[in-house]
Amino acid sequence: MLVENNVPLQAFNTFHIVAKALTLVRIKGESDLQAVLQHPELGVQSKFVLGGGSNIVITGDVKPLVLKVEVVGRRLVEETEKAFILEAGAGENWHDFVTWTLDQGYPGLENMALIPGTVGASPVQNVGAYGVELQDRFESLDAVDLATGKVFTLNAAQCAFGYRDSIFKHGAGAVLTGSASPTLGLKDRALILRVRFALPKAWKPVLGYADIEKKMAEHACTQPSAKQLFDWVCDVRRAKLPDPDVIGNAGSFFKNPTVTAEQCADIIARDPKVVHYRLDDGSVKLAAGWLIDSCGWRGKSVGQAGVYEKQALVLVNRGVGTDGQGATGGEVMTLAKAIQTSVYERFGIRLEPEPVVV
Repeated sequence: MLVENNVPLQAFNTFHIVAKALTLVRIKGESDLQAVLQHPELGVQSKFVLGGGSNIVITGDVKPLVLKVEVVGRRLVEETEKAFILEAGAGENWHDFVTWTLDQGYPGLENMALIPGTVGASPVQNVGAYGVELQDRFESLDAVDLATGKVFTLNAAQCAFGYRDSIFKHGAGAVLTGSASPTLGLKDRALILRVRFALPKAWKPVLGYADIEKKMAEHACTQPSAKQLFDWVCDVRRAKLPDPDVIGNAGSFFKNPTVTAEQCADIIARDPKVVHYRLDDGSVKLAAGWLIDSCGWRGKSVGQAGVYEKQALVLVNRGVGTDGQGATGGEVMTLAKAIQTSVYERFGIRLEPEPVVV
């Protein structure tokens, strides 16, 4: 176990915000974590689990002990009658893992190509794109209780997946998806080691989104292969979203809000062009990017933090690559709160940020 002090975190968060971890330990396997938990000083410290840093906004130096997850490994665990069960270490890059599954002949994750972050973060956020969510392909995961050091396994039901939500985002006493009573949440209580996925043998493409339909028309193809769909998703995301290596960002900054059919009808009466998607339960999902754009925020800035010109749902660090330090976490959150206020005042909708504020 190597303990590092005053570690710069600019390279460890995709916003490229300048900050330091007062103490950091790289977790390459369970033994590293157990060594931390059994250490007389480190074991009793507050802890912050850091994966790819793609879903965080750092607002200052991080005082809790940073556990940088670097557990790697990819393998086929087993074949069932209906699915291939694949496992990946929590520190594996998500997009690289998606690419590997297709190269090995295991389709099913292609709609979620180019989502930034690590495999271990995917169930925390229940990542998703173009009609597929992590929960649709999830089998189970192994994690360690940071209080007791015990390893435990969770299935999909136990993870309490919701829209960009899971048991890992809530503390004790929260009422989670599918539960009528308070539950012992796992926020800041667990570190994920490995995640397993069930990829269907009877694969069929998940289509239906406008961007995908445009690609189908462009290529005169109504039944794309998994590799074609993967390439299309990559093309669409690269055209809309900035590369974090070039322009610091955390991807989509706000969740798409869900409203009742009556609320949507009221908004449509005032703004007929509102982008919306009707869900199976009768509710309606609104495009947060459209709401933000309609309030005139596209291209605007607060200090070095700005709203991306090509997609209003993305907040960016305009200072990456300059001689200065770029945007601070405070500037990012000031911009985010101003956007929330504008959207609420015009539409009566409260936007919820996706990233965790540290």
